[in-house]
Amino acid sequence: MIGLVGLAHATSHFSHLLLAPLFPVFMREFGLSYSQVGLLTSLFFIISGVGQALSGFLVDRVGARPVLFASILCFIGSALAAATAQGYASLLLAAVLAGLGNAPFHPVDFSILNQRVTPQRLGYAFSVHGLTGNLGWALAPVFLVGLAALDHWRSAYWAAIGVYLAVLALLGWQREHLATQVVRRSANPSAADDLAFWRRSVVWWCFGFFLLSTMTLAVVQTYASSILQAMHAVPLHTATLTVTAYMLAGAVGMLLGGWVAARSAAVDRVVALTMATGALLMALASTGWLGGSGTMVALAVTGLAIGIGGPSRDLLIRRATPPGATGRVYGTVYSGLDTGFALAPLLFGVLMDHGWYAATLAAGAATLLLATLAALAVGERTRRA
Repeated sequence: MIGLVGLAHATSHFSHLLLAPLFPVFMREFGLSYSQVGLLTSLFFIISGVGQALSGFLVDRVGARPVLFASILCFIGSALAAATAQGYASLLLAAVLAGLGNAPFHPVDFSILNQRVTPQRLGYAFSVHGLTGNLGWALAPVFLVGLAALDHWRSAYWAAIGVYLAVLALLGWQREHLATQVVRRSANPSAADDLAFWRRSVVWWCFGFFLLSTMTLAVVQTYASSILQAMHAVPLHTATLTVTAYMLAGAVGMLLGGWVAARSAAVDRVVALTMATGALLMALASTGWLGGSGTMVALAVTGLAIGIGGPSRDLLIRRATPPGATGRVYGTVYSGLDTGFALAPLLFGVLMDHGWYAATLAAGAATLLLATLAALAVGERTRRA
């Protein structure tokens, strides 16, 4: 069951990058600008973020399994729209469908894991969940660009449809492992009852934690290569490896983090320690003292540190979730992730436009330090409750 949920999570992260790796092809094929292809990514995350907060209510009411299957059907529709695209409108439709498909995944995944995994194994389950997400990110560019180079970019999307159909068939075959209990509702439910969890301050501390920590990730994913070229004259092909190293180190960290989370009661302090370590490394990299190679290593180790804290982070959110509200809480909290991805390029892009490259790294370190404080606040409120 943990493997099935991990596979589903990898599929959602694969879909984050369903369009972006082939942006240069779309620009050439359809005469698009950078702003137009950039809007595709913004549209994806806006729909995913809003949809994630709303889909948690749906998961609590109808169960995780049907929502999961509907999400993969949306991914199939998105890949189909891309494969048959004749212009920008089709790509916009592909972004919308991919965003809709991605929206329910955290409420779905964590509802299944929290209901069906025994507490002593949850740390390992969250470790696999995070690891497979990173692998989905890593696979998408290689899969799409590789097939486009071998044949044609449309063939890459037809192949993606085949992958989605295979995943859907496997999950359908093993569907008994993905069933969850729906939340029992009162005889006369009201909107106030459904939104009661919003009155818990700990939920918004969790939201803030995800927003801030994701902004740091967005700095590395979006600007690390440009910063290394500008500050240390690192060649583009070498600088690009930094993002890959960050993600792979994060995956290794998540494997280690499952072991740590299973053996630690104070998971908030584990999260705070790993995040603070990452913030210190990024701050050190911003000074320029480490040089090009040293900065690349520091950013990779930052990914390792944050990865180690990943499973403990998910356990921390679980402890802050009231009974019967798993889908709603995870949907609201994890929408902070989409919000962070949407805001970071806009906010940090201003620094990059002014040539303040070191300040961009320092700002990423600052948001990670603020995420550390948010994690400690969540832990304190959870213990009090």
